[in-house]
Amino acid sequence: MNRRQFIGSTSATLVLAGCAHRQPIAEAVERCLQRIDEIDKHGPAINSVIEINPDARRIAEALEGRSPLSALHGVPILIKDNIETADAMETTAGSLALVGAKPKRDAFIVERLRASGLVLLGKTNLSEWANIRSSKSTSGWSARGGLTRNPHRLTHNTSGSSSGSAAAVAAGLVRLAIGTETNGSIVSPASACGIVGFKPTVGMVSRAGIIPITHWQDTAGPMARTVREAAMLMNVIAGHDERDAMTKDARVMDFTAGLRADALKGKRLGVVRAMSGEHAQVLALFEQALKAMRDAGAIIVDPVQLPHRDEINRSASRAMLTEFRADLNAYLEERGANVKSLAEVIAFNEAHREQELRHFGQKLFELAEKLGTEEAIAMAKAARAEASRLAGTEGIDAALREHQLDALICPTNDPIHKTDFAKGDARVRVSSSPAAIAGYPHLTVPMGFVDDLPVGLSFFGGAWSDASVLALGYGFEQVMPAFREPKFRAD
Repeated sequence: MNRRQFIGSTSATLVLAGCAHRQPIAEAVERCLQRIDEIDKHGPAINSVIEINPDARRIAEALEGRSPLSALHGVPILIKDNIETADAMETTAGSLALVGAKPKRDAFIVERLRASGLVLLGKTNLSEWANIRSSKSTSGWSARGGLTRNPHRLTHNTSGSSSGSAAAVAAGLVRLAIGTETNGSIVSPASACGIVGFKPTVGMVSRAGIIPITHWQDTAGPMARTVREAAMLMNVIAGHDERDAMTKDARVMDFTAGLRADALKGKRLGVVRAMSGEHAQVLALFEQALKAMRDAGAIIVDPVQLPHRDEINRSASRAMLTEFRADLNAYLEERGANVKSLAEVIAFNEAHREQELRHFGQKLFELAEKLGTEEAIAMAKAARAEASRLAGTEGIDAALREHQLDALICPTNDPIHKTDFAKGDARVRVSSSPAAIAGYPHLTVPMGFVDDLPVGLSFFGGAWSDASVLALGYGFEQVMPAFREPKFRAD
């Protein structure tokens, strides 16, 4: 069975903003555009969509009546504005510095989306430059897109950096969106907005045509209302790409094949208590989730230690800014953008301080720019090797092996904070770092609510265990469904 055949053979019906997938494609697209106007731009005005694709209606008409190209044929989708499209839309990472610098070709994953018959509806807002500009940033804000608000409580943050993708799916503007993650940027906003977010194994999905932070951790991934939808989207975007050497071992498979109601039965899940936080209401929800999984036949090993977490974070932090400077400079040079280097981006921001630096600065950019020396590069290389080893073989792999586990679990996040530009982001607990730094798969699934703020449950496993992790999340979703339509609460 070839790749196209197994995608097309996956049977499922998506409901898109109240419309069945198999209804006329143009009608489904029109309904989504109407919801964007009513909810995103007016009404609660969550401001998740940075740009509408002016060709969306034409694409829908062209797909109408064709033999399905995949199980997602005709499905509207939004993608994050750091993913290149060679069309009428911009690709800016939310920065004014990249406005007007049109990419030469589609990102690899965009090529896959188009070839599979999805309708690229537009692009979503994000934390500018995927939240690497300042440690005092406010997630969900970009100079180009403004602030994205949480659909559940409009006064609260969306987390970042795939803020717009998460908010758009939560609000029902679309059922599917693409986000990107370096550390937490899919799972954190997905959890904060009450949806499913999946960060694949690094190398499962090509990064070609995606504005980088570090090639050691960057990946794109699906954001959806259900695990099945996320798995269906993985069927489309996963695979080898000659432009991204890290995809050489990418697994071509049907990510929906293991999605069974009894997927938890007999599976051994390790509770990482040290990553579960101390929030009483979150921990109460987690205990309910553990009981539901035990009742479904899962074997819960509690607690499991994940060693070296502090050392992992320190080593990865030492490496990341050096890697960012090198990767971004290479990207900007290849793209032929208006700004050709990180130094020129810094200068642009200073020259446009009123728009770009009005809420927070660019200290991380400035630190990164100083790290182009041979000494800094050598230190970063050693720090990255240490971080990868401690997070992977001596971290997640060791814990899985010691207890013969199928996956590790913990609450994804504590309830998200109120947005406050004066203070920047609060230090809300998010359990993203070990899987992000190891480059391993991480899935968050809605677990419940605390005062109308969503909280997710995380499953993460070893390299290339993506399909198994998705299956576990699907099994949990069947025994403790927790997705809730947003109330757009204004206080």
